[in-house]
Amino acid sequence: HLQIQDLILPSRPELFDFRGVSMTHFFTDNWENVQNFKARPDDVLIATYPKAGTTWVSYILDLLYFGQTSPERQTSVPIYERVPFLELIVPKFVPDQVERLPTSPRLIKTHFPVQFVPKSFWEQNCKIIYVARNAKDNMVSYFHFDSMAMIEPDPGDWNNYFQRFMQGKVVTGSWYDHVNGWWKKKQTSPNVHYMFYEDLVEDTGREIDKLCSFLGLSPSEDERKRITGGVQFDKMKKNNMTNYSTHARMDFKTGSFMRKGRVGDWKNHFTVAQNEEFDEDYKKKMKDPTLQLRTDL
Repeated sequence: HLQIQDLILPSRPELFDFRGVSMTHFFTDNWENVQNFKARPDDVLIATYPKAGTTWVSYILDLLYFGQTSPERQTSVPIYERVPFLELIVPKFVPDQVERLPTSPRLIKTHFPVQFVPKSFWEQNCKIIYVARNAKDNMVSYFHFDSMAMIEPDPGDWNNYFQRFMQGKVVTGSWYDHVNGWWKKKQTSPNVHYMFYEDLVEDTGREIDKLCSFLGLSPSEDERKRITGGVQFDKMKKNNMTNYSTHARMDFKTGSFMRKGRVGDWKNHFTVAQNEEFDEDYKKKMKDPTLQLRTDL
């Protein structure tokens, strides 16, 4: 079986416009296969803009569903194999990886904007969990990730990246379109649970309770405590099955996949002028008063 680390990556990919969204070929090579993906009614899809808490929520769900029935997974299978990508990476690679999942339900993740999600997920009424993170912290986290992830275009310096992020010239396109598109979908679809990274940081247990009620799960009090404790950031950062240290496409010399996991780290990166420019631009793009993201706790 092909493993991610078997893929030889010659150089960082180029960004291009794909159906109105900035993408690289790693996300689009498999387009036909992905669009024809056959979802099952019990599939659970985790959708996020990159660096918004994908791995965190994947791990929470994996523990909720399989923490007790398959404890050996916790020490032997990295999270990116337990919860594989829908759209990444090479032709015939990802659907296979999802098809080969031994578990039921299948937990699958995607960074697709809502309009790219294969229609079978909607037809089968699958449960979909969307995680949004405030744009400022999301930008900072994405910048650090792009510096170390060889499957991403070269981020350039911070000032350059700052502009590109606001223009949506990063992989999976505009943050603004992404969070707004999914928020709009949630209003008409009871199968979409929309959660916020900041809420997870503030009270992980409360957010796990909300997830459970959305998914119809009822873990025991002990189990709930164990999961809430196990998914704390520092624990996950040290856990080789969740920190991506086993992933061959990350350059750990330039940073770590799990960096800080905080709210408000943007203040260490944004200049005062950048913050003002960002806030002005944000007001123009975020017109829906019902969607509020916190940049501070």
